[in-house]
Amino acid sequence: MISDWLSAALARRNIHYGWVMVGVTFLTALVSAGAVGAPGVFIVPLQKEFGWSTAEISSALSVRFVLFGLMAPFAAALMNRYGLRNVALSALLIVTTSLLASLAMTKVWHLMLLWGVVVGIGTGMTALVLGATIATRWFAQRRGLVIGIMTASVATGQLVFLPLLASLTERMGWRMALAFVCVMLAVAAFGVLLVMRDRPSDLGLRPFGDAGTQPIAPPPPNTAPIMAAALGALRDAAKTRVFWVLFFTFFICGASTNGLIQVHLIPLCADFNIPQVEAAGLLAAMGIFDFFGTLLSGWLSDRYDNRWLLFWYYGLRGLSLLALPFTDFSFYGLSLFALFYGLDWVATIPPTVRLTAQKFGPERANLVFGWIFAGHQLGAATAAFGAGLSRTMLASYLPAFFIAGALCIVAALIIMTIARHSKPAVA
Repeated sequence: MISDWLSAALARRNIHYGWVMVGVTFLTALVSAGAVGAPGVFIVPLQKEFGWSTAEISSALSVRFVLFGLMAPFAAALMNRYGLRNVALSALLIVTTSLLASLAMTKVWHLMLLWGVVVGIGTGMTALVLGATIATRWFAQRRGLVIGIMTASVATGQLVFLPLLASLTERMGWRMALAFVCVMLAVAAFGVLLVMRDRPSDLGLRPFGDAGTQPIAPPPPNTAPIMAAALGALRDAAKTRVFWVLFFTFFICGASTNGLIQVHLIPLCADFNIPQVEAAGLLAAMGIFDFFGTLLSGWLSDRYDNRWLLFWYYGLRGLSLLALPFTDFSFYGLSLFALFYGLDWVATIPPTVRLTAQKFGPERANLVFGWIFAGHQLGAATAAFGAGLSRTMLASYLPAFFIAGALCIVAALIIMTIARHSKPAVA
């Protein structure tokens, strides 16, 4: 296989194959971020073509966010049983097939089924759990940095895709933009097929930074039922206060990012007569700041108290959301918002993953984090629907932004209730 040849070639240059895994996962997450973020560009064109309301479109996207999150713990169990490559390839195939089918949709229920249910399941089969699994399996050191790199792919996906998709939509229609996303998903699938492997032992390696001399033997085949593995992790983790603190704060994280900004910032800007391409450029600017902010967060999470990092991330995000309505949506006001909000868009992920591994142990970290990530997406779904409902019923998105900002301040305070040092909560 090409992975064996590539591993040997890199070893001669003293480069660990784990960095190849980071690269292919970065590409997969980058393209998936484009697929997940694309509906924010398409809301206005769908309204014009089909006459659907913001609340109707937001309902479909809320379903996607819920399934995207609820699939995460089961995806972790699938990865443990069937392998990373098989699960990643299946997920990319599901998403691509659904998006291709949606090119012919004409009814709201088509949108609900394809962009809500099927895309939600497909993207949820990888989500952030794939990156967390690779970080814990392939790296004994630099885990925080690795998580930062892979979660930064979300920002890079916005940077690369959203302005391009907005431009394609404006010039050639939303169907052509969506077809482009499908092509990029196919490219990512080809990369996964060629180079992704399940464990370092598949290539005769130890995890990066592990000082041992012999490869770690792979664990015995995992034959536990998928439902039992996922639900068993939830049952054990739910007995601890730490789990519920991380779950609730990550719920707020999702409500103040994916469900609010990613879905509704472009139509919010349209309410203030800001063109769609320019609004997508604002998201891209956030992506630039978030890329560096998340890398820095990963570096910091390897060195400092993760609770204090999360305190500052949530607190600053909340203040930026509360300040947004007072920017008058001027160029300078929105630029400042993009800077402060963008720097910690997904900076919360590296310290949250590290806290999960510290409190619940490396063997079940991906399963427990899967459930915490489910909380993130439930928050995203709540905000996606709630903000759309606010726009439909109150003719304004601004109440949703005030609520999200206040919740972030609450999250900053709650995260400090986690004890700094404690024994792993789950064996």
